[in-house]
Amino acid sequence: MSTFGLWHYWVVIVLMMIGLYTVIARDNLVKKVMGLNLFQVSVIMFYVSMGKVEGGTAPIIPEQASGPVVYSNPLPHVLMLTAIVVGIATTAMALSLVVRIRETYGTTEEDEIRKLDRAEHE
Repeated sequence: MSTFGLWHYWVVIVLMMIGLYTVIARDNLVKKVMGLNLFQVSVIMFYVSMGKVEGGTAPIIPEQASGPVVYSNPLPHVLMLTAIVVGIATTAMALSLVVRIRETYGTTEEDEIRKLDRAEHE
């Protein structure tokens, strides 16, 4: 495998680190959800890129095979389609929770919510 063929792994690493940094370093809840989505996209891209076989075709047996045929495994791609659907549902749920938090506290900043919550319980 050539170095040129490894570019997608670098994209995965960069997206993963940006997503992780966003989740850890930001106080805004919407930005945290966006960071989680970036992290999820990097994991999905990682699995799909690992499932691709160079020179492989879809796992459909041709009628007239003139020799050995290399197939790509479809399982990682199918599993990642499921992960995308679950990710969309999780994102929708997280954003609806952020909307409810904003309605309750008037902000989406984590440190301000903690201050308001502490003041309310004192």
